[in-house]
Amino acid sequence: MKAMKRSTLATLINATLFSAVAGTSISAVAAEQETTAKKNQLEVIQVTARKRVENAQEVPVAVSALQGDSLDAYSSAGMDIRFMNAKIPSLSIESSFGRSFPRFYVRGLGNTDFDLNASQPVSLVVDEIVQENAILKGFPVFDVARVEVLRGPQGTLFGRNTPAGLVKFDTVKPSQEFEGYGAVSYGSRGAVDFEGAVGGSLTDRLSTRVSVLWQDKDDYIDNRAPGFEQKDALGGYTEQAARIQFLYEGDDFTGLFNYHVRDLDGSPIAFRANTIKPGTNDLVDGFENDVVYHDAASRATQQVESQGASLKLEWDLANHTVTSISGWESAEIYSRADIDGGYGGFSINDVPVAMGPGFIPFSSESADGIPDQDQYTQELRLSSNFAGDVNYQVGVFYFDEALTIENFSYDTANNGVLNGFVSQQQDTKAWAVFGSVDYTITDDLKVTAGLRYSDDEKEFSANRTLSPVGGGATYIEKNVSDDHVSWDLSANYKIND
Repeated sequence: MKAMKRSTLATLINATLFSAVAGTSISAVAAEQETTAKKNQLEVIQVTARKRVENAQEVPVAVSALQGDSLDAYSSAGMDIRFMNAKIPSLSIESSFGRSFPRFYVRGLGNTDFDLNASQPVSLVVDEIVQENAILKGFPVFDVARVEVLRGPQGTLFGRNTPAGLVKFDTVKPSQEFEGYGAVSYGSRGAVDFEGAVGGSLTDRLSTRVSVLWQDKDDYIDNRAPGFEQKDALGGYTEQAARIQFLYEGDDFTGLFNYHVRDLDGSPIAFRANTIKPGTNDLVDGFENDVVYHDAASRATQQVESQGASLKLEWDLANHTVTSISGWESAEIYSRADIDGGYGGFSINDVPVAMGPGFIPFSSESADGIPDQDQYTQELRLSSNFAGDVNYQVGVFYFDEALTIENFSYDTANNGVLNGFVSQQQDTKAWAVFGSVDYTITDDLKVTAGLRYSDDEKEFSANRTLSPVGGGATYIEKNVSDDHVSWDLSANYKIND
């Protein structure tokens, strides 16, 4: 006999009758029914796309959030930040530097430029600190509570370099409750991935959390260039990262300190020459993804070191919240590779050297480095907490970056001797003032307006002291500045509950 599901009314009637005999409380049964009903409802996803904690369904921004079990599952494979590629609608992430230089695209908009001072139209914000340089964007993802992707221009609240969108990370914060986790996995090619965290209270008001990551993978790409044969020459890496946070919670004041560090030692992405059949999208016959033909693979290397700290102070006043966020980020990198992807392409004593695979027009072995990069940011904002129809937030933002870039060229025919060097220096200072107002016209209709004024200055110089093609020393210097007013106006209307 097919079982019939009782209605809530029927359950309450039966409970009422039964309670006369057994003393069962109607409220207990009603509470059970309410709990069951809540389980059948959609989970409320909270986002901070507008620097407030809000229901994702009520934010007038095209935003997608990744959190909970989905985030854990996607990030469990031990990949770098590119694990999010195609996991969130409209978001793509790729790199020509491997684990150290991710480039973000939202709705197909991005910047393919691989220069170390190239700006990207999709910004990355981690724990409310903008990661401006592309090297900073490669910091490993671990112990993260939520990822948000904001599609479309975000210039009013988040400022510079967000015309295509914004990717926002929020890590797990300390709490008074003692908690922790650990996860370890082992894969093919000697891949090992470990991450874990532990935290809890130090005093009634002070808590801490320590998070760590260790990833390791063996070299697995064989080099079969004639005369340069080497098994397991490329593809491996060792990456370590850690984060420590301290949270102080007073009556009307909270303070959060965050320090993080990263160390990567590995090999760069493996370039390959002539792997596509001309006029097609097909790989050449006999292509193997774990084989290259390089004459400079033995000198390929990539090292990245970065560290940073931030301090978030927040005061809860009667009807307002004052927030101060100070940040410092610093990075160093050196990456050297055989970027022609083959062997040969040069002559020794006017005698051409055998080349392959296919035609190699010239040999190219180069390196890029950042010996020094420091970024300082400061944001101060005031947010209202009115119970009425109008709320607003206003703020100021300051950005200061000093960046040194070094470009190297090497003579592969002469055992990799240095034959080209350029040093670049770029100093950037920017500031902005911004504001946003929310007005509730009716219970179903809310209007938001925002305005931002930004001012940028850049001082750039490049000094070439050695050239692989001759021509002597060259020095250029450029100073540029610009200001801009950006704004947004949006409405959010609830069609039904």
